[in-house]
Amino acid sequence: MWGESRLHAGREKILREGGLWDAVKITACVLGTGLLIFTALVNSVSGYVQNIWDTLGHFWQTSWLKFYYLFEGKEWTIFLLGAALVPGLAFWGFNGILMVADVTGKPTFITRYRIQLGKNDPVDTKKLRQAIYTALCNQFFISLPMLVPMFYVMKWWGNTFSKELPTFHWFLVELSIFTLIEEILFYYTHRFVHLPLLYKHIHKKHHEWTAPIGVVSIYAHPVEHILSNTLPVMTGPMIMGSHIVSIAAWFSLALITTSISHCGYHLPFLPSPEFHDFHHFKFNQCYGVLGVLDYLHGTDTVFRQSKAYQRHRVLLSLTPLSESIPEAPRRAE
Repeated sequence: MWGESRLHAGREKILREGGLWDAVKITACVLGTGLLIFTALVNSVSGYVQNIWDTLGHFWQTSWLKFYYLFEGKEWTIFLLGAALVPGLAFWGFNGILMVADVTGKPTFITRYRIQLGKNDPVDTKKLRQAIYTALCNQFFISLPMLVPMFYVMKWWGNTFSKELPTFHWFLVELSIFTLIEEILFYYTHRFVHLPLLYKHIHKKHHEWTAPIGVVSIYAHPVEHILSNTLPVMTGPMIMGSHIVSIAAWFSLALITTSISHCGYHLPFLPSPEFHDFHHFKFNQCYGVLGVLDYLHGTDTVFRQSKAYQRHRVLLSLTPLSESIPEAPRRAE
């Protein structure tokens, strides 16, 4: 309780004085503490998972070596397959299923979990085609070329194409660091493109979708795609000198996660998309990924007073949260 009160006091001071440096210091403290707690939990819980990992370890290691020798150790080819092809297939495979539901309204198992009722039901196919075209352009003409300097950074580290896979514990540590770096970089670059001048000329394109769908996660102006979509995800592996298998897993996870955040459906047993969906609905709330920086900077106050906040949890039943926690009925004019 004392720690929570202190955090509230620090947050109120930031909101009252607008001290950016104070915000940065408190952010570093909170995220650093969170990382230590997360690492402790990983050490205690992951031991059980490690036993399973060890059992499968020989299989994964053997498979990796077969893959490595199949391409004769050609590092650029292996890098492209791991950092571009595998994440790309994950993104379009997942979004392909969602787009079927967006266009046809079927299967109802998906569409009954729509967050903004009556929106994209069905989706405007003309807007969808434009979103697909922009997403593909961003992937081929921005993300792909950005892998070239990343490749040379990873070669400099010398670990990316090791014949030995990283341990499960190390992968979890890397994953936690990647997530924290993404949260920091995405939050501040996202707020940056919300400045009036940049919003008008850059970020407004992404917000054409007030009720987003999965593929809209990378529907953005090229400058925004570099600053907010690509660099926050690429930076972690470049700092850590990660293995290509870790990079492939992280890029795929990041793309699927942002697709879930934009998909417009609060599906059972998946992370809640309510937080970012609310950002598209209200524009000036919920800029981050995890929500930690939004809490510290007070950019989630309206969200916390909404029904969406009450629904912002993993759905562990088959009853849509729009039914169990419906929006309050509007007053008659």
